[in-house]
Amino acid sequence: MRLTDRTLSALVRRYDAGHAIGCQPLAEGLLNHGYRLATTRGVFFLKHHLDGDPDDIAPLLRQHRATAALAELGLPVAPPLADRDGRTVVVHRDRCYALHPWIDGRHRDGGQLSRAQSRRLGALLGRVHRALELVIRRAPRPRAACRRAAAPAETDTVIDELLGRVRARPRRTGFDELAEHRLLERRALLHAHTHLRPGPAEVPAEGWVHGDFHPLNLLYRAEGPVEPVAIIDWDRLDVQPRAEEAVRAAAIFFLRPDGSLALPKVRAYARAYRATTGASPAELAAAVHRVWWERLNDFWMLRWHYERGDRRADPQFAAAAALVVWWTTQAVAVRDAFCD
Repeated sequence: MRLTDRTLSALVRRYDAGHAIGCQPLAEGLLNHGYRLATTRGVFFLKHHLDGDPDDIAPLLRQHRATAALAELGLPVAPPLADRDGRTVVVHRDRCYALHPWIDGRHRDGGQLSRAQSRRLGALLGRVHRALELVIRRAPRPRAACRRAAAPAETDTVIDELLGRVRARPRRTGFDELAEHRLLERRALLHAHTHLRPGPAEVPAEGWVHGDFHPLNLLYRAEGPVEPVAIIDWDRLDVQPRAEEAVRAAAIFFLRPDGSLALPKVRAYARAYRATTGASPAELAAAVHRVWWERLNDFWMLRWHYERGDRRADPQFAAAAALVVWWTTQAVAVRDAFCD
């Protein structure tokens, strides 16, 4: 989505950022649109918060205050800049915008990280969790939603709906064939493991979390030492089980193309996370179990494809679907990697 010249000029004036030279749309996300904005005073990242409520910008302001405080503690973040009135959220034509410094960097997945770098990644997430407790400790916590583990009967209904969509395709593709295979396979796994559905007593300790910590939201130096320079996209900052974020992040960072996890790197990452946060092996074990069950019952990639016609997640589906099967068969090894 391109900004109109009128909107762009109005925003640049609000920030006293000189005159716009160019504005390049970046990959669009579900929660925002991003732009590389070049002006006579430098290069910036302009963010349009799609879910920002112009009548209630408190959640965005909380994000901004938190990232500013994290930066003061030395964490790699890029807090938004203030406009000429000292505001970090600009509302223009009922849309919410924020301007950030431009960070030159690159994304790296777990396959591009050494074991030592994986250890530093775990320590970084641990530092984020500990620091968030400090910088938002005086703010009122939102009431965390009651988190009930998915019920197999409900998942069966979703599987039926998706199978119906797959089988109704007039011309089936390789993706359709794989989707049907994985849906039937997943149903069999669910029926075989219904007795392992997590109970409410297994919920780990809650706290403030980034909410979406994965390789596309972490920038490393473009050149030189492999060091993180910015954790970005804090739109899902929220109160959630902290250890679950650590497990989810590892399941994305260290996922191999064949659907397995690089367990030696997971172990290095998890040991550093536990050492930094003080989380116990039991807490991580409970989180591993809940995230496994969550993955076993989750079909968001197929729902995007068949219900929304959105194919952006298609390239991730083969490995992610294979991971559920591999994780189920290697449950003890995965748990041990996070807990020993």
